[in-house]
Amino acid sequence: MRKALLVINCVILAIGNCGGPLIARLYFIHGGNRIWFSSWLETAGCPIILLPIACAYMHRSRTADPTSENKFFYMERPLFLAAVVLGIITGLDNYLYAYGLSRLPVSIASLIIASQLAFTAVFAFLLVKQKFTAYSINAVFLLSIGAGVLALHSSSDRPANEPNREYILGFVMTLAAAVFYALIMPLVELTYKKAKQEISYALVMEIQLVMCLVATVVCTVGMLAKNDFSVIGREAREFELGETKYYVIVICSAIVWQGFFLGGIGLVFCGSSLLSGIMIAVLLPITEILAVIIFNEKFQAEKGFSLALSLWGFFSYFYGEVKQSKKKKPDPEIEMDSSLPPKTLESNV
Repeated sequence: MRKALLVINCVILAIGNCGGPLIARLYFIHGGNRIWFSSWLETAGCPIILLPIACAYMHRSRTADPTSENKFFYMERPLFLAAVVLGIITGLDNYLYAYGLSRLPVSIASLIIASQLAFTAVFAFLLVKQKFTAYSINAVFLLSIGAGVLALHSSSDRPANEPNREYILGFVMTLAAAVFYALIMPLVELTYKKAKQEISYALVMEIQLVMCLVATVVCTVGMLAKNDFSVIGREAREFELGETKYYVIVICSAIVWQGFFLGGIGLVFCGSSLLSGIMIAVLLPITEILAVIIFNEKFQAEKGFSLALSLWGFFSYFYGEVKQSKKKKPDPEIEMDSSLPPKTLESNV
């Protein structure tokens, strides 16, 4: 079951990680300029999480013991408070990322976000005592080099007429977003480990819901301060692609970003925060290639080389995980012998 969840969350994360930045950039390059609104969209689609939570509730109703209590929400207060804190950090991270994406092309923003893997590795080691193998170290190294290769000609993707100050500020904000998100994933893993109740995938979805609700509240405060709500209608009418497409982009953005957040914390549940960071990093070149196709950003040989390095690092990590899992499996013959009575074991000796 956990392997199936692992695959499902990888797919969900891939959709959100590749689609979210592309849709957000589409909003900005065609006339959208509300940064708090863009950051709000990253988590405002969280009510759709109620659908799978409801499905899990109905499944429990059919299969659970009739004498046991079946609650719609299982989250207890300590876990709820932890999710609230994580939600506040997520809300701030949303703003930092949206600001950076408003100033930078997708290719450069994705490159900077890829640096989160190195930060995730450090925070995972400090917070959850993440154990590294030669394969996981090799994966982090290859993925980091892959991101570095993309930096060789990143200046050629710089938007025309972008003021130097705005460009640098966008770079700094995006880097800060990478650090914040690198901290969030190990904190989620630490929350799972310290929780005083059993963590199921249904509970993971509840944590996701609370985190995103709180992050949305944080961004709503920012929107109110900047009067974003009062100008959305005018911005939609003036949008270069038309008012209808404006709202389509807004709705799709809110839905796709949920895949990013649910896939991210779902991979922490199925594996670790390091696995989540590695998956995000390996999707970087794919996002780059999609940006080339959709936004006509330049495609240099470095982007193809980066993709090859990222895939190499990705498979290196999973090869190491498979080898580790095989080592942990008990020998069937030893297991059979240990089940025999003591006298029988002695007679065999």
